[in-house]
Amino acid sequence: MITREPAIICGRPYVDASFGSVDPRVRLEWRIAEGDSAAADQLLFTAQGPARALLTAERTALNFLQLLSGTATAAHSYAALLEGTKCRLLDTRKTLPGLRTAQKYAVRVGGGHNHRMGLYDGILIKENHIMAAGSIAGAVAAAKLGSPQVPIEVEVENLSELQQAIAAGADIAMLDNFSPEAMREAVAANANAAKPLKLEASGGITTATIRDIAETGVDFISVGSITKHVRAIDLSMRFEWQTRLPAQ
Repeated sequence: MITREPAIICGRPYVDASFGSVDPRVRLEWRIAEGDSAAADQLLFTAQGPARALLTAERTALNFLQLLSGTATAAHSYAALLEGTKCRLLDTRKTLPGLRTAQKYAVRVGGGHNHRMGLYDGILIKENHIMAAGSIAGAVAAAKLGSPQVPIEVEVENLSELQQAIAAGADIAMLDNFSPEAMREAVAANANAAKPLKLEASGGITTATIRDIAETGVDFISVGSITKHVRAIDLSMRFEWQTRLPAQ
């Protein structure tokens, strides 16, 4: 198995499981560690076993390795730009159906951090929730009543809403589509609060803008595209034939 383009390689456990579940006689020899950077045309691993087993598992194994390496590579392209700052890259719940656990694993391999897995381990109060509850204070109060141990984050669109989130006792504020200047103002206002929140920047962030945003002083930057706009890495599996397997 080779990669036809540079990539952060991710998905070894999934490849091992794909071949192993088809035929335990298949033997894999990895030539690269999980999370390492690979160059174009680099050998990733060899697999030896019956042709039927190799061909049966090939597509599933490649699908996992291509997708997860693509996710890890995308995450790394953003995370590397945050080096030297205190800001951390976060993923979102915008993952491919059925593959959330796998993609969030790949984000960590690429140097990012997981935000939340679902609705059970973190509450994000967005505009529609605020409308339904009547106010930021009402939405936060309802969230605390229903899930007192779960972190509560409020999406805010201006400094007034940030002040409301602080007063309501939220844990995190998401600065939605703030300009860098507005983010710096939000960071300063939050720092002067009696109980400052963690601040997350989100919305339209690219590799060209992420460093400037991190330098405003926010704690986190979330980028949904690293999981929802992922492009699979181009891989190729090539066969060499033997008349029989070596004696085991």
